[in-house]
Amino acid sequence: MWKRKARISIALVAVFGLIAAACGDDGGGDEPSASGAAPGGSIWVLLPDSATSPRWEGEDRPALKAALEAEGLVEGDDFTIVNAEGDAATQQSQAEQAIADGAAAIILASVDTASGATIIDTAEAEGVEVIEYDRFNTEGPGGIAYVSFDNVQVGRTMADVLTPEIDALPVDKPAIVMLNGGEEDNNSFLFRQGYAETVDAKVEAGEWTLVADQHVPGWGANGEGQGIMEGILVDANNKVDAVFAANDNLAQQAINALQAAGVGPIPISGQDASIAGMQNILLGLQTMSVYKPVPAEADVAVAIAMAVRNGEDVSAITSEFEFEVIGIDMATGEALDSPDAEGAVPYYATVPIGVTADNMAETVIADGFLTIEEICAGDVAETDFCKANA
Repeated sequence: MWKRKARISIALVAVFGLIAAACGDDGGGDEPSASGAAPGGSIWVLLPDSATSPRWEGEDRPALKAALEAEGLVEGDDFTIVNAEGDAATQQSQAEQAIADGAAAIILASVDTASGATIIDTAEAEGVEVIEYDRFNTEGPGGIAYVSFDNVQVGRTMADVLTPEIDALPVDKPAIVMLNGGEEDNNSFLFRQGYAETVDAKVEAGEWTLVADQHVPGWGANGEGQGIMEGILVDANNKVDAVFAANDNLAQQAINALQAAGVGPIPISGQDASIAGMQNILLGLQTMSVYKPVPAEADVAVAIAMAVRNGEDVSAITSEFEFEVIGIDMATGEALDSPDAEGAVPYYATVPIGVTADNMAETVIADGFLTIEEICAGDVAETDFCKANA
């Protein structure tokens, strides 16, 4: 894998660039970048929706906007950010607008993998590079790069925090539910892979039992997770001791179902470090959430887009945030050790962080991701954390 070696790479690129300039001819015109695209053009960001997670509009849009503006670009002139609101046809139309606008690069968080693959095909046919952002599209040719957190590690982080809580329960064999994200999103399989490593090992050892392992369509954008969880509780006669919920939205829907059945609180994971997730943690309804500092993901994606726009080598990008470059299998969406493996797309993986009540102040609040005022509202203001930190 490549790991934090980008600055050395840039130095080498600069040296070889000078040599090439000295030896090259005087022919005019822009030279292509390592991607094959000529320098110049706008950058478009295509976001998927605002229903599956509050992050897209509340976190990604402002982080991407800030990163693009930090590069000296002007919204409306040099870059455009749009949201498809869950409609694949709308996102396809937005991609076509980007191409017509003369985009050099599209940062794509797809509505689903099939439509995302179509967008990549369409863009690449017109010489526009696509950076797959947060969601990888397994049914297509792969973009120039995939930028996300280490999504298997996201699931492992959930397991790292939940496992001691589950093992401490006063029951012989805790009954576990895996409430996974939508099958239309490759990330849901990567998250599941991370926590299933622990769940499967514990079940095989006879220490836990697996009650249910279900994917929730659309990440529960319309409340599907609550109905699925209610069905699981009925089938299990309410014998559920812990839930690996793949994000805070699904955690909330699991909590709703558990409370309606008179079950819990029990250990529950989450992801996105949303306001509701942090509040549920402080209220004792949720155990943890995975904090993915979106500015890191946005900064790396924009660095790649700028390299394309400027005709530079995307493998030589740098960021103030920690990342490593591994690979992701174009066909299966599985993480690979190397970006150079056969059938691999370079995977720029940033680092996720598990958040509990114990480190909330030092992570999401200290980073300015959320404020005390946002978290400590309503009943949450009466918690010990809020009284100590407000």
